[in-house]
Amino acid sequence: MKFQGKTALITGSGTGIGKAIATKFVENGASVIILGRRKEPLEEASKDLEQIISKNNSGASVKIFAGVDVADESAMTSMFDALKNDNVNVDYIINNAGVSGPVTCFPNSPLKDFKSTIAIHLTGTFWGSVQALKVMKEGGKIITISTFFTEERPLEQRPYRFRSPYTASQGAKNRLAEAMSWELTDKGIISIATNPGPVHSDRIYKTVYPKAAAEFMRVSGFEDLSPVEVEEAKDDLLECILADGIDKEGIAKTAEKLANGKDVTKLTETFTNLLTKIQTIAEKVQNNTSHMIANREFLAQTQVSESVLNLCDDEIAKILNGKVIPGDRVFYPVKPHIGTTAPGVHQPDFSGKSVVFAIDGTDKTDAERVEFLAQHVEKNGGKVACFISQSTPTEVQEHISSKFHSHVVDITSPEEMERWLNTAKTNLGEILGVIHVTGKLPEISKLTELDRAGWEELVAKFISTPATVAQRALEHFVPGGDKDPRLYKDTKGAIMIIGPDLPIGRKVTGTQRAQVEVFRGALRPFTTTVNQELSDVLKSKIRMFTVFPGSVTGAEPDNQKIADAFNFLVSENSASSAEVTFCVDETR
Repeated sequence: MKFQGKTALITGSGTGIGKAIATKFVENGASVIILGRRKEPLEEASKDLEQIISKNNSGASVKIFAGVDVADESAMTSMFDALKNDNVNVDYIINNAGVSGPVTCFPNSPLKDFKSTIAIHLTGTFWGSVQALKVMKEGGKIITISTFFTEERPLEQRPYRFRSPYTASQGAKNRLAEAMSWELTDKGIISIATNPGPVHSDRIYKTVYPKAAAEFMRVSGFEDLSPVEVEEAKDDLLECILADGIDKEGIAKTAEKLANGKDVTKLTETFTNLLTKIQTIAEKVQNNTSHMIANREFLAQTQVSESVLNLCDDEIAKILNGKVIPGDRVFYPVKPHIGTTAPGVHQPDFSGKSVVFAIDGTDKTDAERVEFLAQHVEKNGGKVACFISQSTPTEVQEHISSKFHSHVVDITSPEEMERWLNTAKTNLGEILGVIHVTGKLPEISKLTELDRAGWEELVAKFISTPATVAQRALEHFVPGGDKDPRLYKDTKGAIMIIGPDLPIGRKVTGTQRAQVEVFRGALRPFTTTVNQELSDVLKSKIRMFTVFPGSVTGAEPDNQKIADAFNFLVSENSASSAEVTFCVDETR
């Protein structure tokens, strides 16, 4: 009864890992608050938990909040207000809720689904943690569960192909857990993240691996099926995977539904072959992953719950405050995707080509950076078009507009970005590259003191908008490539995201660095994942780089090094480069 008299709130706790964690808490005497979107699983979980409490005679309780989506501001706020009004003190917040998100190449990932995945994983974790402060006292613990794939080793960053929104949100969650440890020290509240690695679950076997396998089939097409036809059939076909085989009747119904004049018998045979191939690839992915673990075993959900409770131990939590634990159990050999200065190349001739800037600037130094880079393009023969975000300060807009062909546009709108890219090509010639400037993180005392609107502005600025610009650029380089990925083969194009700078000065605090790293933490795995898809899956020569100006020493960024990185990006050498994220001002 180690946690008797304590209360734990676990998000996404009706099933899976969340339920396992709730179970482990009540076995150790704690009361639990469980929540999720669906009422029925929560009620079933509550019955199981109540039985354990009754057996242990611990005096604990179970409280249910059904219909609560962690991405829903109102639902989460109301829940914590209700707990506060009832004088409930919560000792442990376990940020567990999550979804698979779209399992597909980034060009085919609907931006609506991209943003929804970010909202659940990252914003749900942020807002749940912030609201939880209403009902937490000194000694409280915030434990955030994220994924092993997005945690980097020195100068490495793992790709997780087909999972770009998932990797972006999870990478940011790791860094958010660190930032919260800095910001909540004065409240005596501890923040830790844990990356358990692959875990036995229905989601990974029935959703993630089969959907990834289906995506391989969509990319290439299968037998006489086009990528679009594979896309139309895959969700129905995946429902036909049973524990003891496949649902032949379900496959036949899918064939009837999607025949469109084709022979139903022949299409049923093709779909059966397709599903068999998907199962084979999914099993291979699972097997390959297990071979990168010392004992070749995924963790059980009970093992994850055990590790979470260990992190809630007072002494262990003090030692590990601000850490991402345990790293992971997977030995996943990767190339060094993160570099410092880009390799030098002979200055390219930009004659006859244009470079488009999508600018979401924060201050005058952003305007000066755009000016430097645009002049670099022009003096080497190229033409420049600047599309400036409506949210960019007026002084930045005026500085850029006075020197270059510019328009103030809504760069958050995919349709508007597509229209302006086409206009630039028509008026200026072939687009060599698209450079997106995110601007800097505004001065913020504490992220944990932001209101919801303030947080969502940052997520849009540093995650959703870069994704929007990048996806529209990819569609421009390969029209129709989202629907027919075969069109990507051997195509060329260049996208550069200039992410938020590290803070400048000799007295930069750990809090300031940690805040910026939340959003850098999203862009690193996002960039690495998209590039692996472009190179290894889609067989294109298009590359997307992210450049992070500034250094941990607080030195002034050097815009020439960013220009050098762009020179490398548009050179032939970049197509074979493993490094896709450049911290250009670092010397480590």
